Amino acid sequence: MRISVIVPALDEEREVDAVLDHLCDLDGLDEVVVADGGSTDGTTALARAHPARAVVVEARGVRPALLNAGAAAASGDVLVFLRPGSRLPLRAAGSLRAAAARTGVVGGDFTVRFAGTDPVTRALGLLHAAQRRIGVYDGTSALWCRRDAFDALGGFRAREGGDGYDFVRRLEARGRTACLPGPVTTPERPPVLPQAVLSRALSRVR
Repeated sequence: MRISVIVPALDEEREVDAVLDHLCDLDGLDEVVVADGGSTDGTTALARAHPARAVVVEARGVRPALLNAGAAAASGDVLVFLRPGSRLPLRAAGSLRAAAARTGVVGGDFTVRFAGTDPVTRALGLLHAAQRRIGVYDGTSALWCRRDAFDALGGFRAREGGDGYDFVRRLEARGRTACLPGPVTTPERPPVLPQAVLSRALSRVR
């Protein structure tokens, strides 16, 4: 079961080398795809020159267009969508293969740890964990799915309220999802999902 990691990028000159270095250090990943949205810095040149031998595809448009272009260029049976500033856990490949081989599992995410020790980041991290326990997540830092499920869903759609959240909801309607052990580490603060989104999710678990 081949695993492709797709990294969307736009003017990520400062991050692209670091994330490709990180992916090279992980065993069991088969392919890296950098989907560039028209960078005006050295992002694409650095990605092409990196020892990771990433497939570099150029696209235009919003983030869903980059993710879909990256998926179209990928050859893996399992697709992982990773933000440039985020890092997968050391044993990500093993966890992904085990989960994807389970009957009925179509995708999911990883547990997440947000960098920073300030009170606001800690509070938002706790909120994110609480949201995930009731099934509310958008895979912002790292989202994975089986290739056949991605193709059946037609990929990502640009939607108000978050393309990741929309994709996850459609993915969950297709089959079971799994939150894999991690953590995925990310320097970005978690988004606080809109009240309407939270209300819909809570209604599903009552």
